[in-house]
Amino acid sequence: MRLPKKSTAQNNMKAFHESVLTREVCKALDVQPGDTVVDATLGGAGHFKKLLAALGEGGVIVGIDADPAAVERGREAYADDRRPDRPVAHLVNDNFRNLSRVLERLGIGRVGKILFDLGWSGYQIAAPRGFSFQNDEPLLMTYGDGGETAADIVNSSSEEELSDIIFTYGEERFARGIARAIVSARAKGRILTTAALVAAIEAGAPRQYHERKIHPATKTFQALRIAVNDEIGAVREGLTAALSALAPGGRLAVISFHSIEDRVVKNILRDAAEAGLGTMNPKKPIAPSRAEVLANRRARSAKLRVFERVIAASPAETADAPATVFSYA
Repeated sequence: MRLPKKSTAQNNMKAFHESVLTREVCKALDVQPGDTVVDATLGGAGHFKKLLAALGEGGVIVGIDADPAAVERGREAYADDRRPDRPVAHLVNDNFRNLSRVLERLGIGRVGKILFDLGWSGYQIAAPRGFSFQNDEPLLMTYGDGGETAADIVNSSSEEELSDIIFTYGEERFARGIARAIVSARAKGRILTTAALVAAIEAGAPRQYHERKIHPATKTFQALRIAVNDEIGAVREGLTAALSALAPGGRLAVISFHSIEDRVVKNILRDAAEAGLGTMNPKKPIAPSRAEVLANRRARSAKLRVFERVIAASPAETADAPATVFSYA
């Protein structure tokens, strides 16, 4: 199946993002004017704007994202805040897995409120980087230039390695057949676009899979995206750093969107609670309201988990080089 090509301009025109569970996040974190807050995943800056509005003079907000465009959206949101008593803001272009290093660089020891929104923003999906199988785009799945791409994995991994990636990170039951079809397709020519990959996936998926509501390529694209960006490793490192940085009584909120990701979040927070570091409050994840799901289809799989810190721990130390930091006071 050949997908229609769309220009970058067309993609940018359609770029839109509506943050999920915003009301629930604000209620859970209960940000006070003088708090120090971290938005570890700026994305479309929707949550960032709400957190910023809750802060005042004496407050500090740190926005982090590996995507430079997301950092720019955070900068614009802060520039639009004309209040004379607005808080100090630090916008950082880095992966949230380096949270400890970021806070150390900024001279911030303890943080009162931290948010992780692990979903991908509409802006990232609309960017021509291969995140979506709806358009024919370069098979990258990266935030920026450089580093291993999805095309590198697809064209260099063995059939067994591809099958393991697709099954582990996509929970795709037809992983073996899809991996076999990918290897067969690349033998005729390197797979460098989303359309070429979709064609290979469809060739490897059974006929009945094509008749389901979910597109046959959905789980494979998810798996490759997770593998390219080491998303699970980043979540583990980021949440571990967040728990260490959280002040006594501080709160950590995490929004996840698929079962693999949510399982990691749940286990980390559960282990922290069992270790006496705090409590999961509420114990079960918060789901979006029916009204929100109807208004924003992307919210349907979202889960919000909240952890409240009881006992403090020293922030983790690191000797890594400092992140690139943009500060606005």
